[in-house]
Amino acid sequence: MAHQAGEQRSVPRPVPESPEARAYLQDYAAYLEAVPFPSVVLDHRWDVVLSNAAFASLFREVSPHPTALPGDNFLRFVLFHPDAPSVLGDHEAGWCLPMLARFAAAVERHGHDRGLQAIRRDIAQDPIMEAAYRHGLPHWIRAVGEEAVEHDGAVRPLLHPDPRWGATECRIIGDTPRTLQDMGYTRLTMVLRDTRPAFAARRTRPARRTASHLSVVPAPEA
Repeated sequence: MAHQAGEQRSVPRPVPESPEARAYLQDYAAYLEAVPFPSVVLDHRWDVVLSNAAFASLFREVSPHPTALPGDNFLRFVLFHPDAPSVLGDHEAGWCLPMLARFAAAVERHGHDRGLQAIRRDIAQDPIMEAAYRHGLPHWIRAVGEEAVEHDGAVRPLLHPDPRWGATECRIIGDTPRTLQDMGYTRLTMVLRDTRPAFAARRTRPARRTASHLSVVPAPEA
């Protein structure tokens, strides 16, 4: 199972059938634990296969949730957990919309995948996310360009619970070795950076998601 807060080391989830693949992931888990920055290995559904202690520390103050914990499925966390904006700064433009765009691409490639279909149903049942997915996302991509969808190299705000970091930012590094790629996995690392002046004054953590719509989607008329 993936690394959870309080555990000492991440172990792979789900377990591959091949003994060689299992052995590789066990060793990769040990390697990942040595990385000082939050790092996570995801499958094509954004299920967390491996994560390290720094990843768990980043999300250590996230409240329980039945389906959207960051150590279980990172996409569900970004889209549905009310605490997501309290950790992921600029939540809508920096995290939610790029993740929705990547999800839309995954649905095109793996349209019959049951896990992706389940996420799509949950999006449809959330009026905010459904409006963003169907109407806001195309408008946003046209406005910012396709490059904004990419994770690798993106610099995005974070609000780290450790006061030594606080309101900061990270550069997302997509560094997936060939063996993980062959397994259908992707690794993302959030390299924490020195706080920029623009973020220095913003030390308070934003409230849980309570808005009735995302800003890229016009508010419904009364």
